[in-house]
Amino acid sequence: MTILVAYAPRPEGQAALDKGIEIAKRRNEPLMVVNATPGDGDDASMASAHDAERIEKLLADAKVDGVFKQFGRGKSTVEEIENLVDTLPASLLIIGIRKRSPVGKLILGSVAQELLMSVSCPVLSVKAGM
Repeated sequence: MTILVAYAPRPEGQAALDKGIEIAKRRNEPLMVVNATPGDGDDASMASAHDAERIEKLLADAKVDGVFKQFGRGKSTVEEIENLVDTLPASLLIIGIRKRSPVGKLILGSVAQELLMSVSCPVLSVKAGM
């Protein structure tokens, strides 16, 4: 099985990545770091080429059997990650979370909340700076 990290280029994404590396080393499991966005272009959730290189170097330096994948095929982030959880199969999904106001949750929705409720494997949510 594979540990899956949902990565976005924000502090909570980095926190999820750090925890994923830690757990993959401890369990001796492969790690897939995925950056899934609904499209391509200037989406703030899309990792840059520099981010991809940095993540691949982190995985190599940690001596983790890991890979970084980026998806932007028009599917929602939730759909893409649900698909990966089922097809890998994933033993664990690690997501980064951030504090949001109740109005912010209502207006913008929450990818983390949707993933927590919909994926078929255990989910570990990690806060940045913890």
